[in-house]
Amino acid sequence: MDILFLGTGAGIPAKLRNVTSIALKLLEERGAIWLFDAGEATQHQILHTSIKPRRIEKIFITHLHGDHIYGLPGLLASRSFQGGETEVIIYGPKGLKDYISISLTVSQTYLKYPLKIVEIDEGVIFEDEQFIVEARLLEHGIPSYGYRIIEKDKPGTLLAERLVEAGVQPGPIFRKIKEGETITLDDGTIIVPTDFLGPDIKGRIVTILGDTRYCDNAILLAKDADLLIHEATFSKGEEKLAFDYFHSTTHQAAEVAKLAGSKQLCLTHISSRYDRQSWGELVAEAQEVFANTDIAEDFKEISIVFK
Repeated sequence: MDILFLGTGAGIPAKLRNVTSIALKLLEERGAIWLFDAGEATQHQILHTSIKPRRIEKIFITHLHGDHIYGLPGLLASRSFQGGETEVIIYGPKGLKDYISISLTVSQTYLKYPLKIVEIDEGVIFEDEQFIVEARLLEHGIPSYGYRIIEKDKPGTLLAERLVEAGVQPGPIFRKIKEGETITLDDGTIIVPTDFLGPDIKGRIVTILGDTRYCDNAILLAKDADLLIHEATFSKGEEKLAFDYFHSTTHQAAEVAKLAGSKQLCLTHISSRYDRQSWGELVAEAQEVFANTDIAEDFKEISIVFK
């Protein structure tokens, strides 16, 4: 599980930071990419990475401001041209379906793959045997969601030596036990998986927030997260400006991480008023409140490892 930042700026594209898009790489887990927002030129940013658009399985849109969605129609069209055939599901606020439908219809874009658009409310918006995705509304000028991606716990390590001692030979039975299936041997011995597996491996949690003021729902979404990605459009001391523009400061993002018990914070959605030399200062500000803080840059990659 890896995070790759495709765009980390605020409002408009800048020389050092494109507008928002974040890829959650789940290549080992499910051979897929989940995309969070698709600001203008997201597909151009992808060209500088190893991401294959055909592997994009889901796209989660935080809100409908242009710097988070203007790259979406082009990306969907290019995925079709580049041989993408599998279904893509897009989740986001009400109005998303109209935006995509009108964009594709007016441009007479035909997709060669199934496209499903889910306009969401708060709560669990996706769940399968591997992951749960929860959404909550944040505080912004228009409806803006934060997403909490929860990986379900995995069975513990198979205690192979103990199985052999119990008379089980390596082979298909090992796999069944690993998958939690109770096995009855030829001599009537019942093999209960929990007796031959180590402790469950706790799943990882990633929280990706849309644009927001400091708010309680951000803390709820970030609770115990292995990685919290929080906007920090402004530096500390600019709280009034951040409030007026429905954004957050470095200190406010760090306060969310601290109160939520997050393990790591990464700041993004950085205003172009801050040049490269200022980025370290923004990190230092946040570290005054939450020590394990970093700042996103375009094409920066973070691995989320099992703890």
